[in-house]
This record gives sequence, structure tokens and C-alpha cells, in this order.
Amino acid sequence: MIYLNIDDREFYDDAVVLVRSFYPRTEVGEYDGQNVTPEDIIIRPDIPEKEGRSRSELHEEFKTDLYKKLEKMTGRTLPWGKLTGVRPSKIAVNLIENKTSDEDIIKLFMDKHYASEAKAKLALGVAHKELGLLGQRDYINGYSLYIGIPFCPTTCLYCSFTSYSIDKWHDRVEEYLSALFCEMEFVAAKLKNRRLDTIYFGGGTPTTLSADQLDRLLGHMEKCFDMSDIVELTVEAGRPDSLTIDKLKVLKAHNVGRISINPQTMNQATLDIIGRKHTVEQVKEAFAMAHECGLDNINVDLIMGLPGEDEAMIHHTLDEVKKLAPTSLTVHSLAIKRAAALNIWRDKYQAYALNNTDEIIDAAAACAADMGMEPYYMYRQKNMAGNFENVGYSVPGLECIYNILIMEEKQSIVALGAGASTKIVMPQDDGSVRIERIENVKSVKDYIERIDEMIERKNGDVFNYLVNN
Repeated sequence: MIYLNIDDREFYDDAVVLVRSFYPRTEVGEYDGQNVTPEDIIIRPDIPEKEGRSRSELHEEFKTDLYKKLEKMTGRTLPWGKLTGVRPSKIAVNLIENKTSDEDIIKLFMDKHYASEAKAKLALGVAHKELGLLGQRDYINGYSLYIGIPFCPTTCLYCSFTSYSIDKWHDRVEEYLSALFCEMEFVAAKLKNRRLDTIYFGGGTPTTLSADQLDRLLGHMEKCFDMSDIVELTVEAGRPDSLTIDKLKVLKAHNVGRISINPQTMNQATLDIIGRKHTVEQVKEAFAMAHECGLDNINVDLIMGLPGEDEAMIHHTLDEVKKLAPTSLTVHSLAIKRAAALNIWRDKYQAYALNNTDEIIDAAAACAADMGMEPYYMYRQKNMAGNFENVGYSVPGLECIYNILIMEEKQSIVALGAGASTKIVMPQDDGSVRIERIENVKSVKDYIERIDEMIERKNGDVFNYLVNN
């Protein structure tokens, strides 16, 4: 156990994130002088003098001092240094837009944030790629749509997303779709004069719906929204055990251009541990069915650092993915969220190593390069194995524009469904950008029963900013 002996609550959350980066599988709590054992570690961070200084200055000094203290205690450095934010590439994007040279951007990442040179160059490279892709589009005057289907075959060990067992909720799926159709109709009417650029179906697993339900859902979307300017329509078909040839034919018939089939690993033993409940062979069969239906733009998600996986197992996964020949590859570093079973039942899984190293991350990058892919977006999460990052790779020309828009917060994303979070991007007169969120309730039951309230939340000043600007 690690205890934080800290007087100022303003700095507490920052301290927890940094400490967990150095001690990823150790519980961190607030010191109260009670029940401390000789094996426990007590850390007392230095609190900076506040007089006449901005909040950002205080946080930077606090994080620098604590990072240096933890570095000395552990004898380790972190790949991203003291950076705890989720969007390192956004820092680089803002600097590029402010005419900062590449050399100075790399220097800033290394000198100010203590990031490694490799990570500084990764953030810079992704930023240039993103700006190049966004420069081809008038994203300011459009918007994107996220539609959430919060059902899954099972809940994965590491998952903290809004997801519900399709078996347990099967009898209420139709009610959910009816509520979702109401929200779609309202949003489409409100935004009838604004251009819709990209649509992303996520979850959960959208393909847990039956072929008929998918057909009606996509058909209702086409009925509600003007699809004439759509540049990208993505459906997550993440769980191969949720796919059938009939469902894939429905996706193709509705002009879905990009799907995601996400094994996370190609090692059966790991799939069993994390509760995926499908086989490696089903992954291969899903790819074959998708190609048979003419769905050839396929992303694969992998997770580095899954319980019990060593480098040999990860290399096996990468070799198997090469044989599948996807058009894009998203490499995630395992992030152990508070609500995930892997964290809730940490003692049960303590014996499983969570391995993530520079060599593993480099091997994944090399695998993508071997398939002709380049990194085009990235983000980070708290409590990531090895303090690394998530990177999206794609063959040139098949990058997911939605992913860039949501990560760099360049365009408003209107989100529908249980647990969906709308983000309205509001450029300000001084050149800054204000982000406002409109949240839907996470519970499927509450979403169904309170759909009128969800719609009313999108009928206020924040949403009307998007309607009128």
C-alpha cells in the first residue's frame, strides 16, 4: 500500500496519477495515520507556494517536484515523463499551429515534461499526420455522430465502458432501439441545416444486435439524416462471436465503409482469462466472412500488457495479425480502470504479470510498418501498463477521420444512446476553444425510461450553439 500524506486536496488527484504510473499494481490511498505497516510506503509531496501564481504554474511545479521524487525513489523514468493528460499529440498540434519549430517541440516535450525523445517524436509525427488529414476537410462547419449500442456477449476483464450482457438484456433491446430512434429523430431535425461528416457506431458491440435490428437501425439513420456528405461510416464489429454473414451483408447494404474486428490477442489462453468467450479461429472466420461480403476496410484492436502475456505470446499475436492483413491496427496499452473487474478483483489476478515494455511497443510499431501502415492518431489513459500509449496505425488513405476529430477536439461530436457523451466545440474570440459536454445516463433502463429527459438535455443553450453557429 502507498499512502499520500498531502495537505492540499487541489493536488491530490495529480499525485495519485503520477504515483500509480510508477507503482501500477499497488493500491494508493490518503494517509490518515491509521493501520500503516512497515511494508507500506508513505509519500509526502512538496506543495508549491501559491502567492501570485497561476493554477497551471502551480500544477506544473507540483508535478515536476513529485516526478523527480518518484524517479529517485524507484530509479526509473517514465516514457511520457510527468505527462498525465490523455492527448500528447494535442500539445504538439497546438504548438505547430502556433508556428513552433519541430526541434523546439521535441525539446519542450523532453525538457519540460521529461518525455523520452522517442515519445516526443511520436507525438510530433502524429500531430503532423493529423493536421495534414484535417487540412483537407472543412471540419469547422460540420459535425460528427456517435451512436452507442451498449450490449456485449460478455464483459471483458479490463472493460469499464457502458456495456450490458445481451443475454440478460435481450428482452429490452427493442425498447432501447425505440428510445434511440426518438433521440435520432430529434437530433436530425435540430441539425437539419448542418453538414454531417462522419458517423461512428460504438458500444458495447453494435453487432450483438440481430441482422434485422441492424437493418432497421441503419435504415432509420438514413431516413433521419442527410447522408449525402458523409465521408466515413464506421461500425464496431469488435467481437467476432457476434458476427454472422447476414449481419455483415446488412452492413455492406447500408454502405458501411469501415468495420473493426477486435481480438485484443491471438492467444487462446489469454482470451479465456479475460473473458472474451470466443476463439482465435472465430477471429479468422470473421475476417473471411467480411471479405466475402465486400467489407475490406477492417481495423484490428490489440491490447499490450494483458494478464500473463509475455513477449513471445505478443510476437505470436502480431504474426497472426499480419496474416489477416487488416487496413488499420490500433495498439492499446492495457489501462486498468477503477470499474474494471481486473481492478475490483485485483487479488485474484495478482499472480498474472502485466508485461509492457519498450521492446513490445516497438514490435507492435514494426508490425504495423511491415503492413504498410503509419501512425495517424494517439491518446493515453490513466493507469496504463508501462506508462505507454494507444496508437492508431493505418495504410495511407484509410485513416479513421472520426478518431482524429474526437481525440483532437476539433469538431463537435453529437452522441446518442446510453452512456453517450456529446462534446460541443466552441471556438472563442481570443483564439481559445471551449468544450461543453452533454451527458446521457449510463443505465439502459434509465435511458429507456428517461428518453424525454435525454432529448431535453439536447434542447438547451449548449446544443443550440451547434444549431446556430
